[in-house]
Amino acid sequence: MTDWRGETAAAQGRAIAEGRLDPRDLTESYLEAIAADPEHPLIYARLTPDRARDEAAAAAARVGEGRPAGPLDGVPVSWKDNIDTAHVATEAGTRLLAGRAPGRDAEVLTHATAAGLVCLGKTHLSELAFSGLGVNPMTATPPNALAPERAPGGSSSGAAVSTVRRLASAGIGSDTGGSVRIPAAWNGLVGLKTTAGLLSGEGVVPLAASLDTVGPLARTVEDAGLLLAALSGAPFAPLPEPARPAGLQVAETVVLEGCDPEPLAAFEAAIERLAQAGIAPLRGPCPEFAETFEVAGRLSPIVTAEAWTTWAETIEAAPGVMYPPIEARFRSGKAVDPAKDAEARAEFARIGRALAARIASAGPIAMPSVACLPPEVARLEADEAYYTERNLLALRNTRIANLLGLSAITLPLPETHCGLMLFEGPHQERRLVAWARALEPLLAA
Repeated sequence: MTDWRGETAAAQGRAIAEGRLDPRDLTESYLEAIAADPEHPLIYARLTPDRARDEAAAAAARVGEGRPAGPLDGVPVSWKDNIDTAHVATEAGTRLLAGRAPGRDAEVLTHATAAGLVCLGKTHLSELAFSGLGVNPMTATPPNALAPERAPGGSSSGAAVSTVRRLASAGIGSDTGGSVRIPAAWNGLVGLKTTAGLLSGEGVVPLAASLDTVGPLARTVEDAGLLLAALSGAPFAPLPEPARPAGLQVAETVVLEGCDPEPLAAFEAAIERLAQAGIAPLRGPCPEFAETFEVAGRLSPIVTAEAWTTWAETIEAAPGVMYPPIEARFRSGKAVDPAKDAEARAEFARIGRALAARIASAGPIAMPSVACLPPEVARLEADEAYYTERNLLALRNTRIANLLGLSAITLPLPETHCGLMLFEGPHQERRLVAWARALEPLLAA
């Protein structure tokens, strides 16, 4: 008998469409598995079983009539708890929003429901999505699926863990500086960071709205591509076939510096596997990366300034309610000069255009997804300075794509807690998916 929870979302969707799997049975198997997992309250903030059963029944009816809504019709997924769900609490991982229950679904959830995805429930996250570590003593810290004593990665921590623990077929998260890609890398998943504005942010609790993006955490690139299509609301177009990039750039500026030995060794081993498969890397400096960090340090990192503008009134009304390292990070945005922030945004736009042109001519840029291994939760909670240092290092490589307006994907490597990340230009997700599908089996070898 097939263990369908062990199959990919794409395989589940095909089996449902072919009549080999009833989406009602699949949904019940997930709900039963969640209930049986003693740590599920650390992963799911709340479940939506009635909605899930209704959506599974609707999918079964559509398939029975020969009119499936899409390739993932009837497939159950989890949703990060900063994505609005109608009449269900959406609290974004913070007590500041306790009891907040929106009147309607976020637009991406509306699109996904129309495409047939089944909503299992809402997953835990870092407070207001403002940390790359996923540690949240104020609500819950999901256990890293590969090493429970270590941080799960954030801010889409529960989205990642629910997928790896087979408590959802995939997870939907958000990424403002790395919040899809870090938990994906630290839990052995694919994580797709979409171009800002590609998917609707309506009904997503904002952190820094100009940088916020929605994206999937999945077991395979195929799953990620299909989920992206479901979230978009556009008529479904078949995924692009796998296609090896003509070139592959390995940036040696910033992103390889100061890495923990394990992720760096895993990345270099992966690059060697690709070279042996005939994809020769072009190694060299990437001055755009150095310039990005110079601008962020001299003018503004922009995310802290925008996050403080968004949440200042709420935080000031209830000081001390947030986890102290995260509240301190919000408050750091208070000191940013608005004029310098505007100048930084213009500079990032210029650098992003230059980097997109480089990628268009020489191929995607590869780097370690995260520069460090997931740290131990106990030490993070005991040492605020260590928390801050590890959080900044975890976000270092990923946040470049957000600041410069690029698309990006992290692919899992056989080595524990490691990922290889590719940068592509803005709105190049289909090409990124095609390349990632081609590299995926080579990296897993």
